[in-house]
Amino acid sequence: MKIFVVVGMPAAGKNIARMYAESKGMIYYATGDIVRAEVKKRGVEADPARTAKISDELRGKDGMGVTRLALEKVLQSESDVGFLEGMRSWPEIELIRAGADCVVVAFLAPRKLRFDRICSRGRADDSPQAFDGRDQRELAYGTAIPIALADAYILNTKTMDDAIKQLDKLVKQETRKR
Repeated sequence: MKIFVVVGMPAAGKNIARMYAESKGMIYYATGDIVRAEVKKRGVEADPARTAKISDELRGKDGMGVTRLALEKVLQSESDVGFLEGMRSWPEIELIRAGADCVVVAFLAPRKLRFDRICSRGRADDSPQAFDGRDQRELAYGTAIPIALADAYILNTKTMDDAIKQLDKLVKQETRKR
């Protein structure tokens, strides 16, 4: 199985990879979905602070608990190609590489553009007031390392279609290598 590991800062456009994968019938698991499902299961309000607390709990002491759950789900599928999203540290990337052939794809967008997206997308765990704190929490997790050491980059500063075309070209290129 070839796994595309999608990384990036909040609102950099990682969800574009989900839309792409779903449109192609490819499996996609995001650690954020696992966290949001746990928030819902506990019946608590999905505000930024509670979501962050539950995310920290699920990540566990080594920071890889949610990644293990997502990796297990994608490996259990019978797909040739899958996507994982939400890895925030290099040890998570190493964990995935130990179990599968993977390509780390970083979505990039300038800070101001990411802030504007946060303000407009309306997710319960988004907050313009919490933007800086969320970025700092992501960086504390180690997010910058997988972004800096990614195998490929999607510069997401134009249209969604442009980012999808970049990703499609990459997926086709990488899956031909198998």
